[in-house]
Amino acid sequence: MNPQALEKKWQKKWEEARLFESEPREDQDKYFVNSPYPYMNGYLHLGHAFTYLRADMVSRYQRMKNKNVLFPFAFHCTGTPIVAAAQRVKEGEKGQINALKQMGLSKTLIKTFSRPEEWTKYFPDKAIEDLKKFGTSVDWRRSFITTSLNPPYDGFIRWQFNKLLAREYLIKGTFPVVWCPKRETVVGDHDRLSGEGETPQEYTLLKFKGKDHFLVAATLRPETVFGQTNLWIDGDGTYTKAKVGNETWVMSQGMPFKLKLQGHKVKELGKIQGRDLIGQKYMAPQIDNEIIVLPSKFCDASIGSGIVTSVPSDSPDDYQGLVDLQNSSSDCENWGLDYEFVTSIHPIAILDSGEMGTLPAPKLCKELGIKNQTQRKKLEQAKQDLYMHSFNHGIMLDSTEYVAGKPVEEAREIVKYKLIEEGKSVIYYELTGPVESRWLADCVVKIVDNQWFLEYSSEEWTKTTEKALETMKLYPSKSRSQFEYFLQWLKNWACVRE
Repeated sequence: MNPQALEKKWQKKWEEARLFESEPREDQDKYFVNSPYPYMNGYLHLGHAFTYLRADMVSRYQRMKNKNVLFPFAFHCTGTPIVAAAQRVKEGEKGQINALKQMGLSKTLIKTFSRPEEWTKYFPDKAIEDLKKFGTSVDWRRSFITTSLNPPYDGFIRWQFNKLLAREYLIKGTFPVVWCPKRETVVGDHDRLSGEGETPQEYTLLKFKGKDHFLVAATLRPETVFGQTNLWIDGDGTYTKAKVGNETWVMSQGMPFKLKLQGHKVKELGKIQGRDLIGQKYMAPQIDNEIIVLPSKFCDASIGSGIVTSVPSDSPDDYQGLVDLQNSSSDCENWGLDYEFVTSIHPIAILDSGEMGTLPAPKLCKELGIKNQTQRKKLEQAKQDLYMHSFNHGIMLDSTEYVAGKPVEEAREIVKYKLIEEGKSVIYYELTGPVESRWLADCVVKIVDNQWFLEYSSEEWTKTTEKALETMKLYPSKSRSQFEYFLQWLKNWACVRE
């Protein structure tokens, strides 16, 4: 018995009998089967077979129940991945060329792939061949590609967006987006080589006034400014001094470019060594006290602003960094610091964290047996545990003035906007994690003006979608919680590329 020969024999009979072609019939119940379209920047792989096998099994089962089953198929050809890959072929980028060679494509064929249209012709045809060999019970008369090269599908998408616009789910405004500086375009999840799911994250950028300039430090927890004791800096790092608006700021070397993309007028003035900042004192926002600049091992001049404001009562990193320095008079001497002054710095209680007390960071570091600031794994665990606990359970103490007695969640917003109003901080964005675009560029956050967004943050739209979800039967049932979580998490989404 030859299995391959048997496959061909019966697949031929299925095709001749038009077994999977569906036409409207009044005497049969209808059943529609669909599955996410595969993206056509390469051949199908085993994962695709796994996905489409499930759709095929459902369609075959329903036919056996005498249902009139319609199982169409399509190929996702829209978007940046194909355009970016074609551009890399055009530029002769070795990684992309080698990837196509490994697929078995000839040098002559690869050259044609410098045009995006060739990808949309070649790979869908090959995918159909593979799916037919796989025995997929698709009505192949009803297959198509998704781009403006397919006018009917393009018309459907336009109709869909006009409906969204009519219901005011499409909005125009100013928003932070993930941005590829090389191609100057918005970068969605499918436009990335790495960093899928990473998004812009809002920080409060605090300004610390010195004699002729400001140090700037980004924080996710502006409500903790009441507990500031010092600033941390990378003593071995190099920083940039730049004119931002009418002020002079000191920051990481990569930050001026990011600030420009976020709407600031920036002119770089020169470099300054981290070592030269250590021991200097700056006026801290909100508390209006001078605090000293100290060196730390966890502070990196290339990350964020490269400067960190220290709240040792509520930050495990800050507490352990302070303890390490206070335990080493030689380190203080090496950095030119007054050891007695350093040892006089103590955590300041600013919030009640319930079971963790009013000085939760010192308590947690001791409980976890953290000995120094190089124990990154334990410190990261402590930070995550504490931040989540404080956010959910923390109550601001009386010493925090106008937010005394308020929950941390509420105090955070009040303090943030007060600092902005007083000119002591600005809103600043960084990505939640590294993102590399398909043009091999490191992405950043850009504030885009007058752009179209899908308002996924709309409470009304979310509630409508949740009601629709309630009416659906999902397999496996545990996937329901994933949908529910995603609906709560999803925010405004850019629906344009540029």
